[in-house]
Amino acid sequence: MEYTKPALSITDQLVALQHRGLIIPNPVWAEQFLNNVSYFRFAAYLRIFEQSDHTFRSGSTFEQVSTLYMFDVELRKLLFGAIQRIEIALRSRVIHQFSLAHGPFWFLDASLAIDKLKFARNLETLQRELERTKEDFIKEHTEKYGTTSFPPAWKMMELASFGCLTKLYMNFNDTPIKKRIARSFGVGKTEALESWMRALNALRNACAHHARVWNRIMPMKPQLPPIMRHEWVDVSGITPTSPYAIFCCIAYWLDGIDSKNTFATDMKTLLSQFPTVNPSAMGFPRGWEKEPLWK
Repeated sequence: MEYTKPALSITDQLVALQHRGLIIPNPVWAEQFLNNVSYFRFAAYLRIFEQSDHTFRSGSTFEQVSTLYMFDVELRKLLFGAIQRIEIALRSRVIHQFSLAHGPFWFLDASLAIDKLKFARNLETLQRELERTKEDFIKEHTEKYGTTSFPPAWKMMELASFGCLTKLYMNFNDTPIKKRIARSFGVGKTEALESWMRALNALRNACAHHARVWNRIMPMKPQLPPIMRHEWVDVSGITPTSPYAIFCCIAYWLDGIDSKNTFATDMKTLLSQFPTVNPSAMGFPRGWEKEPLWK
């Protein structure tokens, strides 16, 4: 099927929305908003106000939709800060534990890989990162030791993306070391932590590309063990692909890094600042704020 819809000016976009029943009391402000956001990005937040015939429910306003959009902006800010802290802590523990057990070049040892093909692909990814980096510490290493070999893990892993770090961890065959890292965060099983890493990486990518997180069906499902070592949640009824599922993992993970972190409080504060946003659209169950993890 050939795409034939023409490009519309922002003024015409607003007229089209009004024809479909969206109330726009301040068209000048709405035009400024879309000039900075773009219609297609904004359209993702319009859908819950639409009826089956693509007209808008009675009383739907541009301000309601823009408020939902602004909530998602603030949510991504909160999440990205939390993900950054988790990523740095995980990277540090992987470097430390793997290097102590298997030396500074463990990532070059194919005998430590579960899947040799994945090992080769991971090594290719690391090579590309090394070739394009402009980091001073790599430049200094190259000047001193040359370019014939990789830097040690404590330098090389700082170049690896979170996705690559996740793949390296999952393909590492020293299970006791992997368990040691998982348990340092209060996670009993390596498989659970691996599922959290995959889910967190998908969420990180969404945040980094400014994609919608609110009401998103997450592509990776984190394992939700019914019992954990520290304060947790009642997992019955939680949809694993909901944002709430990975939010719980983030809150728990951060508690394993710093028991005084403010993520749970910050999440409650954010939701209180946007009272028109329904948490259930993100999978939050009724009474979630009373769960031990979120208290």
